[in-house]
Amino acid sequence: MAAKIGDHAVVLGGSIGGLLAARVLSDAYDRVTVIDRDDLTGAGADVRRSVSWAVHIHALLERGRQIIEELFPGFVDDMLALDVPVGDYGTTCHYYFNGRMLAETETGMACVAANRPVLEHFLRTRVAALPGVVLREGTDITGLRASAGNGRITGVTVRPHGDGDATGADGTIEADLVVDATGRASRTPRWLEELGYAPPPEEKVHMDLTYTTMDFVGPLPDDPLGEDIALVPTATPAFPRGAIFARLADRYALTLTGINGDRAPTDREGFLAYAETLPIPQVHAAVRDAEQRAPAGSFRFPASVRRRYERLRRFPAGYLVIGDAACVFNPVYAQGMTVAALGATVLARHLQEPGGPRADAYFRDLARVTDAPWSMSAAADLGYPQVRGRRTVATRMANVFMPRVQAAAANDPVVARKFIRTISLIDPPQGLMKPSVIGRVLFGPGARSRSGVPANTPAAFR
Repeated sequence: MAAKIGDHAVVLGGSIGGLLAARVLSDAYDRVTVIDRDDLTGAGADVRRSVSWAVHIHALLERGRQIIEELFPGFVDDMLALDVPVGDYGTTCHYYFNGRMLAETETGMACVAANRPVLEHFLRTRVAALPGVVLREGTDITGLRASAGNGRITGVTVRPHGDGDATGADGTIEADLVVDATGRASRTPRWLEELGYAPPPEEKVHMDLTYTTMDFVGPLPDDPLGEDIALVPTATPAFPRGAIFARLADRYALTLTGINGDRAPTDREGFLAYAETLPIPQVHAAVRDAEQRAPAGSFRFPASVRRRYERLRRFPAGYLVIGDAACVFNPVYAQGMTVAALGATVLARHLQEPGGPRADAYFRDLARVTDAPWSMSAAADLGYPQVRGRRTVATRMANVFMPRVQAAAANDPVVARKFIRTISLIDPPQGLMKPSVIGRVLFGPGARSRSGVPANTPAAFR
């Protein structure tokens, strides 16, 4: 973008969504300030205090990787230089549904096994090096500043930690555009009400998910991965416990999941006992005698939440929302970082509009790129009878058809490849309903497989 459309843009939050937003805003504004309460520059590749869930395994889907590579050329090469494992999604990441592994198939899509702090550190370093970009860390965001009549947001009010900083900008930061990327704890709905606007309608899917992660030192006594990256026994309604076992740059990590309050213990004995109940024995065998690297961490995720800003009739100018601040996904499906990247592409497109981005048009387009991942994750979660949320006819149809797709994909590499491309947000979910795919699911080489409960499932889950 050759011409700048404004002097100053402010991003609230320095996590994945905020950093990607700052990158595209730097093309359109002379100055970009990223505000965060954490110590950003000193964090390195460590877990930040306010993102405690970053200890758990995070996956970057292929569409997100493509966007990051476009915004930061050399991304994969930089990850390889850090010894981050990189491989093909269809041959080095092994997905299991009801104990059956998807057929191996070359997808041409790169699985980059960088944990969340490593990825954040990469983005933070590259964004901080951009001309005109400033990371204002150790600063609480206390509210919005608005014009007379509250028709436009003109900046934010802040409270620096300690004695403030040397810029003399304590108290108020003026901006032509403010972007909320503060994540699931976003205060935008409350701030809108304070300014006389309606808060956005919300959709929720209550699954009461728990994540418990334990790291291990390599090499493992019994290593099922070798040069591969991950084993992913995915939870299903037939067996609601799941896991991600991954080889990272400097360790192995195992994340165990449960829903409806089912939680893996954090002590080693209880953690291993939980792992032994998974429908594939390789995971427990791999860590049973492995050296534990650090204490286990646990995290509770009550519900996925989608804030429907596109349905509001009034919204202040000069203000937008992106990433988890707009839609918080069940982390099991690894959609959050990639949808934040998709949001950055929507933002970049609207920055090219005459007069800059308009909230109504921006939120409509953000909703469009959110629809598919939200419908997939919500439908999958609503396949569990105990999960609370709105079940539509489309949801019920998906919960009949998708187990057949997964079962067929265990024997049919064509179906497996199509399924992986869909969950990686490369192909739309409607592609799985094409006659050629339906034919293979119902009558092809994978149709002989059925999605029953695996023989080694503990009696309590039968």
